[in-house]
Amino acid sequence: MNVNTIDSGRIEAMLSQLRSAAQKPVHALTDTAAVQGQSLNTVKVGQRTDFADALKASLNHVNQSQVEAQTLGKNFAMGDDSVSLSDVMIAGQKANINFQATLQVRNKMVSAYQEIMSMQV
Repeated sequence: MNVNTIDSGRIEAMLSQLRSAAQKPVHALTDTAAVQGQSLNTVKVGQRTDFADALKASLNHVNQSQVEAQTLGKNFAMGDDSVSLSDVMIAGQKANINFQATLQVRNKMVSAYQEIMSMQV
């Protein structure tokens, strides 16, 4: 295989795959993803997802990661042999990343709220 040449046949095949995927209805794409073992976060017909519920679930996830990191740290400090330092550090970093992401989302929401409130009607 020569690196300097471009195989136009492969490019055309990829383009035709993309075009055929774009032509398919959305439900066909979700069926294909389910067959391939992928999951799509879709809302089923008749099911409502409330923003408050999504926000609460997200905050609960962040809280759970903080509690888990704290518990692992406490167990490690008390000499529990089943908890390694790497487990404690990884859990702490995951909790930190979750918290920082939540903080950034909050900042964006406050900024959007302030922008909306400053609009003239």
